[in-house]
Amino acid sequence: MILTYPNNFLKKKTKSVNYFDKNLNEIVKKMKKIIVENNGVGLAANQIGLDMALFVARPKDKFYIFINPKILKGWEEEVKEEGCLSLPNKWGLVKRFNKIYLEYQDMRGKKKKLKTSGLLAHIIQHEVDHLNGILFINKAIEIYDLKNG
Repeated sequence: MILTYPNNFLKKKTKSVNYFDKNLNEIVKKMKKIIVENNGVGLAANQIGLDMALFVARPKDKFYIFINPKILKGWEEEVKEEGCLSLPNKWGLVKRFNKIYLEYQDMRGKKKKLKTSGLLAHIIQHEVDHLNGILFINKAIEIYDLKNG
């Protein structure tokens, strides 16, 4: 089940992941399934009630797993439309970097670095915000409610 705003758990900073085991594999499997079932492009662990610095992104048909991510640098700001599985029927315009450089750990705990741009960079920033207890509505320039026009 996906937690929805205004659930206070979504406003909490998550804890670092220290165990890279079978349990972590099961959690990621469950998160991938939730993304597919809900037509999402990303899901942070705290959106399903887990206090873990972990998220899964799926900009197209490929899944990316990021554990204990840190954005090291970002450049080329742009404003894009954004939504969130924890805020059904809400969309907003959010200013984010088009290109980012980050470090994270993979499923085995190995440290990695990635330079990316476009939709994946946008998703990563949205999900890292989730892990820090920040929702896109806290950063949105404009918010639209699809239910109430």
